Amino acid sequence: MRAGALWDKRLGAVAAIAVAALLFAWLARPAPIRVDIAKALRGPLLVTVDEEGETRVRHEFVVAAPVSGRLQRIELEEGDSVVEGAVVARIDVAPLDPRTRAEAQARLEAAQAAKREAEAKVAEAEAALTQARRAQRRAAELARAGTLSDRAREEAELSTTSRAKELEAAQFASHAAEHEVERARAALLSGGSDAAASSPGAGDERGERDTAVDVRAPVRASVLRVLEKSERVVAVGTPLLTLGDTRQLEIVVDVLSADAVKVTPGAEVRIESWGGEGALRGTVRRIEPAGFTKVSALGVEEQRVNVIIDPVDPPPALGHGYRLEARIVVWEADDVLSVPVSALFRCGTGWCTFVVEGGRARRRELDPGHRSAARVEITHGLRSGEEVILHPTDRVTDGVRVTAF
Repeated sequence: MRAGALWDKRLGAVAAIAVAALLFAWLARPAPIRVDIAKALRGPLLVTVDEEGETRVRHEFVVAAPVSGRLQRIELEEGDSVVEGAVVARIDVAPLDPRTRAEAQARLEAAQAAKREAEAKVAEAEAALTQARRAQRRAAELARAGTLSDRAREEAELSTTSRAKELEAAQFASHAAEHEVERARAALLSGGSDAAASSPGAGDERGERDTAVDVRAPVRASVLRVLEKSERVVAVGTPLLTLGDTRQLEIVVDVLSADAVKVTPGAEVRIESWGGEGALRGTVRRIEPAGFTKVSALGVEEQRVNVIIDPVDPPPALGHGYRLEARIVVWEADDVLSVPVSALFRCGTGWCTFVVEGGRARRRELDPGHRSAARVEITHGLRSGEEVILHPTDRVTDGVRVTAF
């Protein structure tokens, strides 16, 4: 009996020591690492190319001196509106010498050729608009029948709008070409024996004075810049002022060449930070074929490409040379599995993430897909609802205990 009691005491002491050791080990174990955690979720994903851009009038007209002479003071100010054919400047010119007359004749012939080319482009734009309107009507009928998506119907409508703007631009260019012909003809006839002979009192002091040539606006537009304000002698071809129709705006955005190959004409654009409420809509009209080198703010040389965007219904408050931000949509889907980009890290030649399982970090390889600025599509390796660790440090290893902040 005494031996049994002694044995029980020994067992109790051993058990107490074991419990104490376990308690000490539990208390001495490392505390869980505190980490940021997010869930893998299914939902829409939008991949965009985001860059700053600038508005500009779609067609800027530089009004230059058609002849050499003394420019009278220009009274127009920036922002003034002018109608087509309005006098924007006057130049007092001297009679033409034979060489200048030959040059003026050549400019007249070149202006006439440019006018014929502009008229051909107007005819081409009219044909393109007619075709776009037929395609829009077919798209509307198919959409009502349920055999065409709303997106395709909207693209057909935007195509018609773009073709209409192209026709309007071609008509503007044709009007400008007509006025170039008039200016070239005026330059040819403004001096020399022909003009002097047709002037009353050609032999008196009045006939010997310079002839005044009116410089007229080629289109209805606004004055963007007055380049030569004061009266002075100018040479033929000297830029006097620039005109542009601020109702016809486009946006130029320079993107990295690696991003430009992802952008396609007709792509949707979301215009933000333009100064007003909400985002504006736009479509990509053209990706310029030639790139250029630009030094970034960090001093790194980058190859950039200009992307031209047509805004849809721009507000009247937008003008020429306004800064904004453009988000060009290159891919989108309504139901994809994605996680924050900060959850991924390189592991060898692939990608991995840490998944939280039972309070511990477990490294898992996965296959990423499309990537936006904030989230990345996961095509294999994760399930919806699983928790992943964001910004894992070198303290986070496979099997370590973790807890959320």
